[in-house]
Amino acid sequence: MEFGICLHSVIPVRQEPSHKAEMITQVLFGELFRLLFYEKDWARVRLAYDNYEGWVHRKQVSLLQEREYLRLLDLEPAVTMDLVQLLSNETRHTVIPVILGSSLPGFDGRKFLIEDTVFTFDGQVADISLFEKSLSRHDRQRAKQVLMDDAMLYLNAPYLWGGRSPFGLDCSGFTQMVYKLKKIRLLRDSSQQSAHGEQVSFITEAEPGDLAFFDDEEGNITHVGLMVDKYRIIHVSGRVRIDAIDHQGIFNEEEKRYTHKLRIIKRIL
Repeated sequence: MEFGICLHSVIPVRQEPSHKAEMITQVLFGELFRLLFYEKDWARVRLAYDNYEGWVHRKQVSLLQEREYLRLLDLEPAVTMDLVQLLSNETRHTVIPVILGSSLPGFDGRKFLIEDTVFTFDGQVADISLFEKSLSRHDRQRAKQVLMDDAMLYLNAPYLWGGRSPFGLDCSGFTQMVYKLKKIRLLRDSSQQSAHGEQVSFITEAEPGDLAFFDDEEGNITHVGLMVDKYRIIHVSGRVRIDAIDHQGIFNEEEKRYTHKLRIIKRIL
């Protein structure tokens, strides 16, 4: 088995080994993956962050030795907080634009090392000290508000199926990334995320940061968002937006109708 890392701003992961195939997710800078097998110019990968599988083009793969992959996997990466910022490859004298939510493994506040390559970064990285302090003091409400401040960074970002970027993301990509900024891992799809956390019995008991899930006519969970409070939700529908919600589901004031039927609310924090 081979091992790789994303050293681009973002790499599309596709359903099939073709540029024309559906994009099912994205790998951001610094995220790791295993290469399962090849098919012509494509590699089947399993992402280390959430075990999601798909196809990436071989030209976008940066290979790692197994020892280096395991070293990086064991590190707690810094997570970038700028919408977009330049990262310098000091070894090759190049720069790479990295986006909100990218990973910097082993970042010491100035630089980090991937194999023999030195990278430097002068942008903002996530400071979760207030978040962790609030949790340690059992001040969950404060921790939840810090989480929701991060969610607002994506407000008005456009919808993109399979996206995890502030320049385009889907509903579960949004919730996954918001929690990643606080170093809490969620699985990739809304149906998978519904297995996280503890169920909230009534919407009147919902708190900021709770995950609300919605199903289709067949009962399949197809949508997820973050509760802002008992009456509002931030989610991706055309764009990242805030809408009203009640026990029936999401009510779009612009369209004057319910757009998503509420199935369940889960609490992560």
